[in-house]
Amino acid sequence: MLSGSVATLFAAFALTGSAFAFEPGNTECIAPANPGGGWDFTCRQVGKTLYDIKVIGNPMQVVNMAGGGGGVAFAEVVNKRNDDNDLIVAASSATATRLAQGAYPGSSMDQVRWLGTVGADYGVVAVAKDSPINTLPELLDQIKADPSSVPVAGGSAVGGWDHLKVLIAAQTAGIDVKKVKYVAFDGGGEAVTQLLGGHVKAFSGDISEAKGFVDSGDIKIIAVLAPDRLPGDFDQFPTAKEQGVDVVGANWRGFYAPGKMSDDAYNFWSDAIKTVYDSDEWKQVMAQNGLMPLSLSGEEFQDFVGEQINKVETLSKEIGLIK
Repeated sequence: MLSGSVATLFAAFALTGSAFAFEPGNTECIAPANPGGGWDFTCRQVGKTLYDIKVIGNPMQVVNMAGGGGGVAFAEVVNKRNDDNDLIVAASSATATRLAQGAYPGSSMDQVRWLGTVGADYGVVAVAKDSPINTLPELLDQIKADPSSVPVAGGSAVGGWDHLKVLIAAQTAGIDVKKVKYVAFDGGGEAVTQLLGGHVKAFSGDISEAKGFVDSGDIKIIAVLAPDRLPGDFDQFPTAKEQGVDVVGANWRGFYAPGKMSDDAYNFWSDAIKTVYDSDEWKQVMAQNGLMPLSLSGEEFQDFVGEQINKVETLSKEIGLIK
C-alpha cells in the first residue's frame, strides 16, 4: 500500500500527465473531392462512427475540397494547417499514386503523417444499365478496335488510381495504353453522373462508390478487380480474372494528418482510427459497402505507403506516364 505522501506525489504526476494528454476539440475531416466519391464516403462514415462510439465528443465536420486529384487539399494542409491537431484527411491508393507521379507539385509523403487504414476497396469496371456491353472482354475489344470511341470515366486525375486500373487491364489485353481514352472527374459520383448522361462508355472506380448506383439500378458492374468474388451481396459480380483478364486492383482507404501535428494528437488519431476499424459498427459499414479487411496504423502504415509509392512510380514509368 502507498504511503500518504507517495500517493499524493503519484496523483500529482498523474494529474500533470493528463493535463498534457490530447483531447480533440472541433474536429474536421477534409474529403479531397466533391460529395459522392470514395474520399467523401471515408470522411463521412468514419466521422459518424467516431462520434457514435464516443471516441469524439462532438460530430465531426466534413469539408469537401476538390481539385488536382487531392492536390488542392494536400497543399492546403501542408501550407496553411500544418500544425492542426484536430484535422484528419481522407486518403487512398489514389493519394499515393499522385505522390508517386509528382502530381502534387513540390510535395512528398514525408510532409504529412500517415495515420491508418479502415479497409480496402476493390476496383470495379461498370457501364450504364442499358449498355449493350455485358463483360470486361467486350469492353476491351471495343477499346482495341477504336479507342477514341470508348471514353472511360474515373474519379481520379489522369495518371491516378482509377486511370491506372484501366491501363493495367488494357495492357493485359494487349492494347496500346497510350491510346486508351480516359476522362478524369473530381470524385466517383461525378464520373458516374457522366456515365448515366451518356457522355462516356464505362466507369472505373471502387465498389464502395459504385454500390449505391448498382442498388438504384443505374449501372451494372461488369468486372471486380479482386482475386476472388467478394462475399455477401457482392458475390453476384464476376471478377476480371474469371473473365480471362488477370488484373487485381485494391484501393486502401485511410487517413493522413498534418506534418507538424503533435505526437499526442497523432497517437490519439492513430488509435482512434484503429478503434473504429475494430468496432462492430464499422464491420457493418464494411459489409454494406464492400470494404475488405486491411488494418494498418502508425509506423506500419507509413512504411506501407512508402512501398506503394515506389511500386506505382515503377509502373508509371513502364507505361510511359512519367519519365
